[in-house]
Amino acid sequence: MDKNVVWHTHKVTRAERATCKKQKPCLLWFTGLSGSGKSTIANAVDVALYERGYHTFLLDGDNVRHGLNQDLGFSDEDRVENIRRIGEVSKLFTDAGLIVVSAFISPFSSDRRMVRNLFPAGEFIEVFLDTPLEACEERDPKGLYAKARSGEIKEFTGLTSPYEKPERPEIRLDTSSMSVMDCVEIIVGYLQERGLISEPTGQS
Repeated sequence: MDKNVVWHTHKVTRAERATCKKQKPCLLWFTGLSGSGKSTIANAVDVALYERGYHTFLLDGDNVRHGLNQDLGFSDEDRVENIRRIGEVSKLFTDAGLIVVSAFISPFSSDRRMVRNLFPAGEFIEVFLDTPLEACEERDPKGLYAKARSGEIKEFTGLTSPYEKPERPEIRLDTSSMSVMDCVEIIVGYLQERGLISEPTGQS
């Protein structure tokens, strides 16, 4: 860090920004194989929280690579940088008092730990979509597994590139045996139990 770059303290604190939204900031970090249901469940949680009157923002892996991270590929080094940037962006959103919903494969434990360490205790919530590879490949919603099997995609998580499973995620879900709404209820219930949101408020 250049010594001439100095942190500027804001007069409006993150706590004040969250208080006016009647919620506590946090990051729901969805991780799992391609096809495990990350984007589907993340979107459903985002909608459920919005309908209850909470302030959220959804970050999705593919969407972010269209803009902020369009200069990155899928080498190990680029994957690390991809997650580092997302972690920093997520922290900015939580500083604004938002509940951030983030859906990224994020295959490496060290990368997820790096993001966790950016947040105060209890604000990083790892949601592991522990869906079997066979179920993910059977779905293959983007046709990526077929391309990987044919050699068209060289580095593909779960097949030719490793996925390091979380050892102690805050929430573990298997979308091969659970419905979308079951998953949403578990996640929203977790947020309520931890006092990050109150009982459903609804919208007028």
